[in-house]
Amino acid sequence: MKDLLTMERYATFALCVLLALVSLIAAIWSAWMLIPFGIFAALSLLGVYDVVQPRHSILRNYPILGHMRFLFEGIRPEIRQYLIESDQDEEPFSRDARSLVYQRAKGVEDKRPFGTRQRVYDAGYSWLTHSINPVHLADTDFRVTIGNEDCKQPYQASLYNISAMSFGALSANAILALNKGAKMGGFAHDTGEGGISRYHREGGGDLIYEVGSGYFGCRNDDGNFSAERFAEQAKDPQIKMVEVKLSQGAKPGHGGMLPAAKISPEIAEARGIPMGIDCESPASHSAFTTPIEMMEFVGLLRGLSDGKPVGFKLCIGHRREFMCIVKGMLETGVVPDFIVVDGKEGGTGAAPLEFANHVGMPMVEGLHFVHNTLRGAGLRDRVKLGAAGKLISAFDIARALAIGADWCNSARGYMFAIGCIQAQACHTNHCPVGVATQDPLRMRALDVGNKSQRVARFHSNTLKALGDMAGSAGLTDPRAFLPRHFMARRSDTSMVTGDEEFPYLPEGFLLKDGKDHADYRARWARARAESFAAVD
Repeated sequence: MKDLLTMERYATFALCVLLALVSLIAAIWSAWMLIPFGIFAALSLLGVYDVVQPRHSILRNYPILGHMRFLFEGIRPEIRQYLIESDQDEEPFSRDARSLVYQRAKGVEDKRPFGTRQRVYDAGYSWLTHSINPVHLADTDFRVTIGNEDCKQPYQASLYNISAMSFGALSANAILALNKGAKMGGFAHDTGEGGISRYHREGGGDLIYEVGSGYFGCRNDDGNFSAERFAEQAKDPQIKMVEVKLSQGAKPGHGGMLPAAKISPEIAEARGIPMGIDCESPASHSAFTTPIEMMEFVGLLRGLSDGKPVGFKLCIGHRREFMCIVKGMLETGVVPDFIVVDGKEGGTGAAPLEFANHVGMPMVEGLHFVHNTLRGAGLRDRVKLGAAGKLISAFDIARALAIGADWCNSARGYMFAIGCIQAQACHTNHCPVGVATQDPLRMRALDVGNKSQRVARFHSNTLKALGDMAGSAGLTDPRAFLPRHFMARRSDTSMVTGDEEFPYLPEGFLLKDGKDHADYRARWARARAESFAAVD
């Protein structure tokens, strides 16, 4: 089957070569055959160039035929306008987002004429309130220190990092290009729950080691957590932070299964699993079952990693359950160094349609809730907040910072930077650009040297744009963004300020008696540190 698919990808190239040879032979009898020979010879030379050139993965995998994609892109403005007028919102977003990333990753002009492409009178449209006295920010290498008083090795993180994507879901070349790009740009690369592969290590970039419910890379033979193996992994100086994954935006509350047939020796090495056996990622952790046990686990990981920043990632579901975790912090005295709030709209991997569309809280609402719950519990200044979920543009990052984030992660944006065209074949192993596949021939199309430079440029140019936005608001640092710097339209006749839509609630209000913010107080009263179940 693999040989058949390979022949299909190169069929056009092979046919042109064959027709060039046939035409050349036929020219012995008729000089007119030199015309088709010239045409097919030129196409054959084009195919050879396509296979060896490093810039376009689609051409390396589909020589000659891949040029049809660029032909159709020539009429893309008309297609985009039709889609916008037809109210097909997701597709215009995807096209515009990809276009923005490609331009910034390639270092080409990213400005466009004729004003906004969004309908400014539609409900939900939001904008930044600019200053009449803008400032210029020369240094856009924005950083945040992650690590509270219990952390021995705080990390100076960029405001924009690579979100969790596992080796196995992504190809070896994709992981290597992302990590080398992170090394060039001085930002972090989250490993995803699939463990630390040789390609993460080869790139040399800063790593956030994600520990999921499968405990890949730090598990015993029975699949349970191994403190010894975790300590061995965590001592690597390339690992800067440790992130316990509770849930992810694409499919919160859902486990996974990697069939034995898809487990290669390299995947088995990274995950610490045997060949020939299905690999399960359970929906929940076995190392803890209560909020108190979870905080004790966080404390254990901090000790085993010799004081590196330890936190957790989740997509908000039952809000009371997050409050249970916060009460676990207060009960044990163990406070994580960071929390990453993943929005349900995020997620680059394949997920059941019902989960992708209707399970979990969107990033904006989830971040706002987590931020205010920590403020209400008096813990916000001890915990840094990361945000993830379709954060691609500088405006996306600025708004997340205003709502309460300290930094942002992106998977989708960096996948676009290494050439993802959203073919949505991630789960088939037939990714046309070599990003989400384990097929050696397909992943060969992704040139690591070229794409790693694009990753670094996309990061740098996005932060420059973020600096420009902060400066336009009269700020000297994007971390100073607050809700009041943004406004949103509720309908065609009214608008609301960010302070009204996403207010910062008072510090410590959940620890005091009162009747304000009754919705928070009602859930807080039903939350307990001893169990995720509600108080009767």
